[in-house]
Amino acid sequence: MLRREARLRREYLYRKAREEAQRAAQEKKEKVRRALEENRLIPTELRREALALQGSLEFDDAGGEGVTSHVDDEYRWAGVEDPKVMITTSRDPSSRLKMFAKELKLVFPGAQRMNRGRHEVGALVRACKANGVTDLLVVHEHRGTPGTMSEAKPHLIIHGFSSRLGKRDDSHRVITFANQDDYISFRHHVYRKTNHRNVELTEVGPRFELKLYMIRLGTLEQEATADVEWRWHPYTNTARKRVFLSAS
Repeated sequence: MLRREARLRREYLYRKAREEAQRAAQEKKEKVRRALEENRLIPTELRREALALQGSLEFDDAGGEGVTSHVDDEYRWAGVEDPKVMITTSRDPSSRLKMFAKELKLVFPGAQRMNRGRHEVGALVRACKANGVTDLLVVHEHRGTPGTMSEAKPHLIIHGFSSRLGKRDDSHRVITFANQDDYISFRHHVYRKTNHRNVELTEVGPRFELKLYMIRLGTLEQEATADVEWRWHPYTNTARKRVFLSAS
């Protein structure tokens, strides 16, 4: 298992470095192409390799859709195989946290809920991997108020993400992830049509707010050793002005 994870990590880093090199080369070719089309001077830093870049442009095309990268590789089989979601809690959960976990189980179709007991995080992750679990969601609480630490895939995105993912569901149950300044409001509703023109909407809960604060390259048991891919810096001068989840 350890050798397999080390191999997968090396492959991931190799694909990431290769994609970055290809993206940098493509950006150079685009600069040369725009300069030629607009009859402008080629940028100074590209003049030495301009002829080679111009020659490689002849073999470029628009490409096709569905090309995966190291970022969206986990979504390769989305729509082919249903995700298998496991929900558990922190140790010694309160009654409110247990109820919150039960509500979350109803939110994700086909999800399973497991009592935490005395299981260590490492044992939980190993059991999930051995049983084909795709997403592990652990809910915590702060002074009796439930909070989430999630690795669930955001399959339902309704508003504020500049995405088309949320336009495919035809169900009487609506799950909303509404992004406002990088704060994600989660709402859960059901509706029924009273007649051919009116719709009655009822909120069934739970409701909560999400804030992305860190992305680690690894699973939960690797918290101390996993590389940090992205971290929220709330105390920088420009933190209040910058957004990361919305399209610019």
